Amino acid sequence: MTALARRGRRLAVDVGDARIGVASCDPDGVLATPVETVPGRDVPAAHRRLVQLVEEYEPIEVVIGLPRSLSGGEGPAAVKVRAFAGEVARRIAPVPVRLVDERMTTVSAGQGLRASGVKSKKGRSVIDQVAAVIILQNALESERASGAPPGEGVQVQT
Repeated sequence: MTALARRGRRLAVDVGDARIGVASCDPDGVLATPVETVPGRDVPAAHRRLVQLVEEYEPIEVVIGLPRSLSGGEGPAAVKVRAFAGEVARRIAPVPVRLVDERMTTVSAGQGLRASGVKSKKGRSVIDQVAAVIILQNALESERASGAPPGEGVQVQT
């Protein structure tokens, strides 16, 4: 395993309608860990909480999972996430925001939780955090493999 091209903590966000999972990694980008689940129904409150987390964790970037279909296309969920990411980018500038493919992360998170014996009712409160951990681990692995930042940058709209 080669070292990351860029050293520094990152935050990852799994955006859902009801809940938003947040994960972070250590400054060396070795291990992603869950941070918290932010309620997602009140979008302005969710944006405010993410800004607070960025201030607290001081990441070099925020990675947001972009839901694509299995064929790679983008539907209504991706449109919502792009809009959400644009607002986050505007609020936390100059910290960059990147969108990364998150296909199957929630499915993988659910399978992992069930395999570890977590009941579905309890799992709902943490599944979004686990999905954010998977998004971040995949982004870190992508950067290690390619030497380039993962995914696509979100441009700040003024």
